[in-house]
Amino acid sequence: MISVVLLGAGNVAHHLYKAFVASENVKVTQWYNRHLKTIASYKNEVAITDNLAMLEKADIYIIAVSDDAISELSQQLPFENRFVVHTSGSVSAYDLDKKNRRGVFYPLQTFSKAAHIDFSKVPICLETLAKKDYLPLKQLATSITNVTKRVNSDQRAALHLAAVFVNNFTNQLYRVAHEITESQGAEFDLLKPLILETAMKVQELSPYKAQTGPAKRNDKKTIKKHLKLLEDNHHKDLYKLLTASIKHTHGR
Repeated sequence: MISVVLLGAGNVAHHLYKAFVASENVKVTQWYNRHLKTIASYKNEVAITDNLAMLEKADIYIIAVSDDAISELSQQLPFENRFVVHTSGSVSAYDLDKKNRRGVFYPLQTFSKAAHIDFSKVPICLETLAKKDYLPLKQLATSITNVTKRVNSDQRAALHLAAVFVNNFTNQLYRVAHEITESQGAEFDLLKPLILETAMKVQELSPYKAQTGPAKRNDKKTIKKHLKLLEDNHHKDLYKLLTASIKHTHGR
């Protein structure tokens, strides 16, 4: 049984807690957050605290806070030579205070508190500064997921950057599409099967081979018509930028 102390109460922390509780191989011995009321509803399930001086001993301490707060929180930990990891995709393991053994436990997924996540399918990227710490971190990961990968800092940074493109930027494009349909009283829901098919297609094909549309075909007439239909200059700029990018990729 691997003992864990969770530090932080954001979206990632909440989903990790649920995944750990569902595992037979993990014991969450304590959950810390500086605002106790955020995790007060869990007080009958796990020991909670807002006092770092009261942290219990555990095999692994998981810092799941905003990127900007990771370094400072690690410096405030009142112990040494214990195994501390963070969950960020973009923060270096070296940003953790060197008084403790350091690593990264990065679930590569988008998390919202209200959305259910099947953690068994979430890739967890692992990084440790000491070789001896990798095995226990992998054991923790495999207790909640079927997909683990050892990565270095550069690979993790690249994955996090790519994740911004495939998730955050794509979601913003959904928002733009929603604004476009709303402007004419059309139903955004009619696009949802297309959204799903686009996501499913890249499970079988590379994004390069999966690309379709007027930009790839260099259909100037349709592109001109679309630009004329767009009334919002921001939407026009996005359309032009992405069209140019697709043309560049496909040699148009």
